[in-house]
Amino acid sequence: MSRPSETAAVWTGAIRNVEWHWAFYRRVWKANLLSSFVQPMLYLLAIGIGVGTLVDDGDGAATVGGSYLAFLGPGLLATTAMMLAANESLWSLMNSFTWSRSFHAGAATRLGATDLALGQALWIGLRAAMAAGTVAVALAAFPDTRDPGLILAVPAAALCGIACGMPISAWTATRTLDTSFSAIQRFVVVPLFLFGGAFYPLSQLPVGLQAIGWVTPLWHGVELARGVTTMPISVAAALGHLAVLAIWAGGSTMVAARYFNRRLYP
Repeated sequence: MSRPSETAAVWTGAIRNVEWHWAFYRRVWKANLLSSFVQPMLYLLAIGIGVGTLVDDGDGAATVGGSYLAFLGPGLLATTAMMLAANESLWSLMNSFTWSRSFHAGAATRLGATDLALGQALWIGLRAAMAAGTVAVALAAFPDTRDPGLILAVPAAALCGIACGMPISAWTATRTLDTSFSAIQRFVVVPLFLFGGAFYPLSQLPVGLQAIGWVTPLWHGVELARGVTTMPISVAAALGHLAVLAIWAGGSTMVAARYFNRRLYP
């Protein structure tokens, strides 16, 4: 059965879980941080500048509301957070449940399922913020994307990472094998990456596909990151995007806690 915890105790337990993740991550952070910087830089050079030159020379600038690089750059903050969150929520989480069984070891202590689920959310947010921070450094190298709002875009991307990652974490908690993970990457994560509004306005898609973007968290993360940096956004719109991300993050974390409990305390 689950161990009930007071609010303060839950947060303490969640932080303990993050500390465990960090102890392991300290061994590999240099390689991960480098890849988080190199990949977005390649996107910025190849698509933002390469393809962007063609877009800006045509009618594309009017479509995206400015230079293509300024349009694309902030979107990469959110997509990078989503891709990282998906990885942390699939095989990495499966390792904690099935292969290393570190969550079972944690459950044998005073940590409960809610502690572990909240810790998973905090860890995803921290990793997403670190990855988004490296992207922000890359964006600061270009005049079109060098904006003080990058400071706000990083936590927005981190929240987007939690909102994208925790529903997947809930799914992973129900699995004993990783056979479905490739399908999730192929049919959920990659389509969101391509059609989530980072590379072109969502309005360019058919209405049915636009509706999918409106209810999924990535588009809201892209729009929020873009709105606080290179593209204008109203306060009402920013709060709306923030509310959707918060609902996805909070609701999916509660669902994940339930499935964590079923997995750890059958």
